[in-house]
Amino acid sequence: MIDYLRDPDAIYAQSFASIEAEADLAAIPLPLRDAAIRMIHACGMTDLAADIDGDPQVVGVVRSALRAGEPVLCDCEMVRSGIIRGYLPHDNDLLLTLNNAEVPALARRLGTTRSAAAVELWRDRLQGAVVVIGNAPTALFHLLELLDAGAAKPAAIIATPVGFVGAAESKALLAEGRHGIPFLTVLGRRGGSAIASAAFNAIARGLTQ
Repeated sequence: MIDYLRDPDAIYAQSFASIEAEADLAAIPLPLRDAAIRMIHACGMTDLAADIDGDPQVVGVVRSALRAGEPVLCDCEMVRSGIIRGYLPHDNDLLLTLNNAEVPALARRLGTTRSAAAVELWRDRLQGAVVVIGNAPTALFHLLELLDAGAAKPAAIIATPVGFVGAAESKALLAEGRHGIPFLTVLGRRGGSAIASAAFNAIARGLTQ
């Protein structure tokens, strides 16, 4: 028999104790601390703490939006699947438009990716929503373009798109905060859907209790 830790409670406790011991969380504002720990746990990289950036108001704003029944706009299926529905106080809509039938033609017409074209379909649901982007930099770029053009503002943006082309740049633009929308992100190339949904879950946890 292989010798490994089997008790789920012990695994949980040891995991988070390791993060607390190894990650430098001093620069992360207290309201974001729990989300940051969950983001680190989702990827196993304690040095991620140095790249986590966000507005401390994002926690309260997201929770208020969810309590008000606002939708959660997801850029991909992995983000939507990673969100714990039991944390949603009003069975809030988890909106995913990436697989809508009109997206491929819209992407060709706009000369962009399917992920960006899918964001175009968010226009009527943006006002007051919570946006969670975990995969595509072009989705975040297009969201910022919509906002630049005067689109309705979401309540908050959690965005951790990952990759070597556009990921760092799109998140740096978000972090400029020029639209006045509370946000949470991971600067640089690292990110991913697991990190985005972990951040959301950390913020939403406890709303149904």
